[in-house]
Parts: sequence; C-alpha cells; structure tokens
Amino acid sequence: MRSIKYIADFALSVVMEIEILDTKTSSSHPLQQTSEGYKQALGKRQIQMISIGGAIGTGLFLGAGSRLQTVGPSLAIVYLVCGIFSFLMLRALGELVMYRPTSGSFVSYALEFLGPRASYVAGALSFFSWAMTGIVDITAIALYMHFWGVFAAVPQWVMALMALMVITSMNLIGVKWFGEMEFWFSLIKVAALLIFLVVGSAVLGLRVPINGHTTGLQLITEHGGLFPHGALPALALMQGVVFAYFGIEMIGTAAGECQNVREILPSAINNVIWRIIIFYVGTVTLLVLLLPWSSYQAGISPFVTFFSKLGVPRVDSLMNIVVLTAALSSLNSGLYSTGRVLRALALNGSAPRYLTRMNKQSVPAAAILTTVAIYLVGVGLNYLLPSQIFEIVLNMASLGIISTWCFILLCQIKLRQAIKAGRIAPTGFAMPGAPFTSWLSIVFFLCILLLMALDYPTGTMSIAAIPLLAVVLIIGWKTSSQKPHDIVPQTLSSVELTDDADFPCAENNQVSKEHI
Repeated sequence: MRSIKYIADFALSVVMEIEILDTKTSSSHPLQQTSEGYKQALGKRQIQMISIGGAIGTGLFLGAGSRLQTVGPSLAIVYLVCGIFSFLMLRALGELVMYRPTSGSFVSYALEFLGPRASYVAGALSFFSWAMTGIVDITAIALYMHFWGVFAAVPQWVMALMALMVITSMNLIGVKWFGEMEFWFSLIKVAALLIFLVVGSAVLGLRVPINGHTTGLQLITEHGGLFPHGALPALALMQGVVFAYFGIEMIGTAAGECQNVREILPSAINNVIWRIIIFYVGTVTLLVLLLPWSSYQAGISPFVTFFSKLGVPRVDSLMNIVVLTAALSSLNSGLYSTGRVLRALALNGSAPRYLTRMNKQSVPAAAILTTVAIYLVGVGLNYLLPSQIFEIVLNMASLGIISTWCFILLCQIKLRQAIKAGRIAPTGFAMPGAPFTSWLSIVFFLCILLLMALDYPTGTMSIAAIPLLAVVLIIGWKTSSQKPHDIVPQTLSSVELTDDADFPCAENNQVSKEHI
C-alpha cells in the first residue's frame, strides 16, 4: 500500500513538472480552441474500428451471463431498445461534429449552445464516469491476468500497474499509437464475436444437439417464454445495458484528430446501429436458441458456456484473452477521452490551467497524467473496499454517462434551432426525426434514472448520492483557477449570420444524401 501511495504522489508531481509546449492559436473558429495543437493522425481504418470497439465491451463478453440469468431471452429486446436510443444520441452527436469537428466534443458544444456552467458539468461528469470505469478496468485486468497460473504469484497491484504503464505510454507518445492499439483491441473483440456467430449459426442451422438439448425456438417457449421472470426485471436491467454501450460517444472526441472527418464520420456512425443489432441483439438471440437461458451463469462468459458444452478444449483460456482485451480497450479509450475532456474544461476556464498543456507529440500529457494519478489511487482503494462498493461506483459512473448523453442531445436541439433560425448552415447530416427523437431520447434516459433508483441497494444509493455530487460540482466550479468569461470569446450561437460566407465550417460541410 505504501508503494502505491509513493507511485501516486510521484505521478502527481510529474503532472506539475512535465515538460510541455504552449499551444498556438491557429483556428479561425473562436470556439475551436479545444482542438488547438492536435494532430489529425487518425485514419479511416482506425476511426471505423474505434466506432466498433466503443460499442463492444466486457458487458457483452462477461456480463451477458448474469443478465441472461436475471431476465432470460428478453435481454435481446432490452439490448435492442437501449441500442436504438444510444444510436439516436450518436446521430445527434454526429450532427454536432459535422457542424464543427473538435476534440473538445460535447464539452465544446455545451459551452457554445448551453453556456459555461453546462459545459463544466458535462465535462466533469464525463471525466468522473471514465475515472470510475478506469479504476474498475485496472482491477479487472489484474484479475484476468491471475487466471493463468504463471502470473498467480505476482501481486495484483503490480499487474494493474504494469497494464496502466503500457496504456499510458501508448497514449503519451502520440494519437496514432492510441489509434493503432485500439484498432487491434477492437479487431480481437470483433473476431471473437464473428467466430461465435458463424459457429453458433452453423450449429443452429444443422440442428446439432448441445448438452442433450435440441437447438431452436422451443428453448425459449418451453422455458418461460421471452419474459420468464416478468417485465419488471427487464426494465430494471436497462441501466446496466446502457452502461454496456458507454464509449460509443468517443467517436465524437476522436473526430477532432481524424483526417477527412466529414467523409469518414457519417458512414462510421450509421454503421453503429447494424453493429448493435448484429453483435448484441443477434448474439443474445443466438445464445438463447442454442442453450436454455438458465444454462448461463453470473461470473462465467456465456461464450465459454457455449463452447464448453460443445467440447472445445481450452476455450476458457481463449475467452479470457478476449475479455482481457476488452478491459484493456476500455482503459485505453478512457484515458484518451478523459485527457481531451480535461483539456477542453481547462481551456474553457473550468479546470486548472496546467491541464491545457501538451507535450511535443501534440498530446494533452498533463491531463492524461492527472487521470493516471487517480487510477493509481484507485488501485490502492481496491484493496480497502469490498466488491459491493465497486458496484456502487459503476452505478455512479452510469449517472455521468446518462448526463453526458442528455447534454449531447440538448446541444443538438439548440443547434437545430439555430439552423432553423438561419444563424448556422445545415450540416447535411441531420438527426432523423429531430427534435421529436431528441426529446424522446432525453425522456428515455431520464426514465432509466428512475428505474435505477428502484435497484436497491446499489442503484438507490447512487441516486441518493446525487446531492453530494452536486455539492462537489459546485465547489469545483467556485474554486476554478480561472473565470470562464475572461477567456472564452463570443459564442457563435449569439452571432447573426447573413450568408453562406459567414457560416463557420461552411466549406465542405455537406455530405451526400445517402448518409442521412
């Protein structure tokens, strides 16, 4: 424990003393300061994989077993409903990005359309979510490594620290390396799912019996139907399923460092809905058609259960590699996202000024290392707190996720109002059905908070902690090292524009109708 404390203190000192470069103003857009200094080093291949990987995590590879045990086949319906609203949120973000790509993402848009206080809250809650998730990811990585006997004697905190050092190094040496690592992480996850889908479909199509059961629809009808425990457990599970989609909004952050973003982004976003349908809805549907839903257990990957029943050797070891990859991917994405969010907050005047600094590789090193310091403290806390506390931490992270998505939708609503009033040019990538779908999505996410309050004890305790979280946010705002109105220039939403030449990003901001 003392060693961990020394490491955390050292990381904090590094944050304050790291060699940095001052950013230079190069943008014609007054609010595009959140993208200053970034290199557009992410290509189409990496952006496409980031969009895939952001929607596939340990919630599917590991958590689906416990969810099937809780609600049965209706899990596929829950994934579909939550997936549709998550996709609508992503389309709202896509319209914002096509208006103005920036690595500040929703923090920058909240500043422009909702004001500095909303921007601060959006960024702080997003950072909070990723920080809590990162602490859990570090712990999970260490536990997954202990699966293999050769690492059993290595202390857990050492394994967690080693993983964190590798991921931190990749994030500090340049965005291209982050993108490359995330590409391969995503590729492993996608390959694992595709193998299951191919093998599972072949077994189902050939009607091969598994563990004495004939595959097919009767496995659902003869075991309680779609809702074996009733509809209420399925509704209560929506909060956990939304958390499974956490990270898909990262594509908006990556857009600020993407080449040809207006050509790449629309197709990358539109393809997300098909990935949700195939990888989540299709996978869960196939699982319950291959084995009775009661065969799947909490703590055991449903894919391990399936391949074990087929008699495939060493499948648990192979799946542990995939789950380990998913945890590493989540940690990698979280560190990338929090670094950009913290820097955007600092540029807006809502966080200490040193967080704006970047290293020679055009990476927000101070912000990244600040997050790393929190992760290191989390490694130590993992030894002191029982597992129940980490369930509460995950629920608290869900509060940040839902609030972040609601802020994105509110910004899109304000953007559409400005477009309708003629102050901003149409983006060419309008959110379908807006503003009705925007408000409907917000209502859906707020309803999840109500359902979360009924999930005793973890969900109830998390909702009860909202006033405390609000106090922390107020203190953070009051003690900010800068006054936002002193450094933030006039927002575009207050500027009257008269013709196309006045529109920000008017040049090349249209996309073909096939993307709409």
